[in-house]
Formats: sequence, C-alpha cells, structure tokens
Amino acid sequence: MSRNYKEDQTNEVEALDSIYCGEMEVLATEPFHKFQIPIATEEYNAEENDNGLACKLIFTYTETYPDGAPLVEIEEPENFEDTFEERLLEHLRQTIEENLGMEMVFSLVSSAQEWLNERWDEHKNQQEEQRVKKLKEVEEEERKKFEGTRVTVETFMKWKIDFEESTGIAAKREKNNSSKKLTGRELFMCDNTLNDSDIKFLLEAGENIEKVKIDEALFQDIGELDLDDDDDDDEDWVPGADDDDD
Repeated sequence: MSRNYKEDQTNEVEALDSIYCGEMEVLATEPFHKFQIPIATEEYNAEENDNGLACKLIFTYTETYPDGAPLVEIEEPENFEDTFEERLLEHLRQTIEENLGMEMVFSLVSSAQEWLNERWDEHKNQQEEQRVKKLKEVEEEERKKFEGTRVTVETFMKWKIDFEESTGIAAKREKNNSSKKLTGRELFMCDNTLNDSDIKFLLEAGENIEKVKIDEALFQDIGELDLDDDDDDDEDWVPGADDDDD
C-alpha cells in the first residue's frame, strides 16, 4: 500500500503545534504546509538581544516528505557570525540525510537548538580567554613598573659612572685625591727639589753618585710621622718652658 504523505504531514504539523504551543506559526497550508519555529540559546533576551543567539527555522514540506527532504530556511538571525547561517544549514542537511523516511522536524529543531548552544558556549569561552589574557597583560605591565630593569654588574657600573659624572662626584673625588696629604716617602719620590738638594750635598762631599745606594726601607715609616708643628696641640706645653730649661 502506498504511503499517504499528505496525511502524515498534517499529523506532524498538529503534533508540532502542541509541542511548540504559542511559538510555532503556520505560514501556509497549500500546496504544502509551511511553518516557522523560533529557537534561541538560554541567555538570549529579545529585549536585550546582544546576549545569546537566536533565529527562526522555516520548514516547507515537499510532495514526498518524509521520504523526501523538506525545505529549510533561516530567518531573522540574531548575533550570528558571518559563517553561522551557512554552517547551520549544512548541519541540518546532514541531520535530514540521517532521518529520511521518518517525520523529522522535531529532530531538526532539537539539533539546530543544540548547535546554537554549542556556538554560544564557544563564544563565551573565547570571551573568557580574552578577558584572562587581558588581565594577565595588565598584571604584567604593573609588575614591570615595580620590577624595573634587572640590574647586572655591567649595568650597575655604567649607571654608577654616569651618575657620578652627572652629579660632579667624580670630579670632586679626583680633586680630593690630588690634594691628599702625601707620606714622607711619597714626598721624597715626587719632590724633585729634594732630589736635587741631596745630590748637591753628595757632590760637594766628593761622593760618586753612581756608588750611592738608597735604602728604601728607611722611608717606609716616615709617612706615619707627623711633620707638622704640633706644639699648639700639646696640652702640657707651657710657653717659655723650654727657655727656662736652658
């Protein structure tokens, strides 16, 4: 016995209307039934439609449905990315192939609903990843502000030289070093007049300069001697006392 497609289609429409009561809208009955069923993700709000995904699925029976595939269209997509509409239609075409020979509109609607939920979950995950990434970037910037440049021996020495030159410390240190009090030995080694006077005395005494040897050990402790006149610093010194002793 041949299948009564018209009767099967009418029965399915009645069943769908009871399932999607108040949501399903019949658009035509001749020559074949045509109706629409809205689907949306849980977060979708029609008044604030920037959250969640939504669209309307429009089905049109064909002469041999359900042995033949129904026509499916997507209307009024909300928050769809550029590729979502074509990808959803391809997903529905695969579901139709799997359900040929059976009334399948309920399965198609359920499959499309699940597909929207999956896309929205992916969208939320991407947003969360971006939020976490942005937070890490901000934290990294804040950390760099407090951490500054890592100091090595080379960078510290360069900074030290630049700092001392810019503040005049280097010039002041050089000046202090040049005016530092010399030891007796340093005076002897540096003062040419001392050399000349000693040589002069030796020549007057008839000594051969080449035979003269200087014992440097004699000058090792001379730097410790206080060559200044410290009489004024002696607490026991009495003016004229030395003269009385004479």
